[in-house]
Amino acid sequence: MAKVVKLGAKKEHHDEEDKDLVYCSFCHRPNTQVLKMVQGPGVNICSECAMIAVQYLILNDRMPSAEAQQILDAFWGKAKK
Repeated sequence: MAKVVKLGAKKEHHDEEDKDLVYCSFCHRPNTQVLKMVQGPGVNICSECAMIAVQYLILNDRMPSAEAQQILDAFWGKAKK
């Protein structure tokens, strides 16, 4: 499984893409030092910074909105079928 995930673009060369260094726009660590890296248009975020951001957004409001809770439940496999 690739360490760098590009959003909005299809992957064609799995091995070559993983060899290129990609830096997190937030902590500036390269993809070789993090679990996963997500690339967006002009911005990258590593899995650790993404988790920090999610925790901040949820804890800052103390309780997620109903829509945010549905997304979290779906992510963690708790969605009602």
